[in-house]
Amino acid sequence: MKILSVNVGLPREVRWQGKLVTTGIFKEPIEGQVMLQTLNLDGDRQADLTVHGGVNKAVYDYPSEHYSYWRTELPGVDLLWGMFGENFTTEGLLEETVYIGDRFRIGDAEVIVTEPRMPCYKLGIKFGRADMIKRFLASRHTGFYFAVVRGGMVGAGDAIELIRREQQEISVADITRLYAFEKNDLSGLRQAIGVEWLPDNWKGYFQHQLEKQIA
Repeated sequence: MKILSVNVGLPREVRWQGKLVTTGIFKEPIEGQVMLQTLNLDGDRQADLTVHGGVNKAVYDYPSEHYSYWRTELPGVDLLWGMFGENFTTEGLLEETVYIGDRFRIGDAEVIVTEPRMPCYKLGIKFGRADMIKRFLASRHTGFYFAVVRGGMVGAGDAIELIRREQQEISVADITRLYAFEKNDLSGLRQAIGVEWLPDNWKGYFQHQLEKQIA
């Protein structure tokens, strides 16, 4: 497991459907090492902090393995690392085999997996097509977020080492599945609610779904 590319970018204004929108989704690969801090990589920022960024979503990771899928789905689109707005493009980390609460050492830093990425309309801006939100979620190739436990220098080529696994019942893929595809899985909902590192907003949503099912 390793980082293939570290990608950063600052918010910019773009025009979308007749309006000016500020977005930080445009990321570009950088060379060398960069400092990973509690909320960001140096040189990187999120635009709308009400839905992006924060402690639980400090770093967005996207598996490089998914790029071949998207090259088939989006012929003619130039898919460079960072195209999905990810900070880390990685090899060997997939949603089905990465679990909420997994702790990894990357370079000098330590990070913990918190949640999958849910697409918003700014993904449509990046690709110039509004259907990307639906297609992205349907693919289940969401990538996931890290919280930063210990900051440090990171860079392309760094190994990614699993140093602790808190549980092996609820993966990143399971959260997406319970959210969008199998909302009636009562056992899965209960398990997800009990996962320590799943953010409270997810637990609250799943609790609501559970109460609706058993009412």
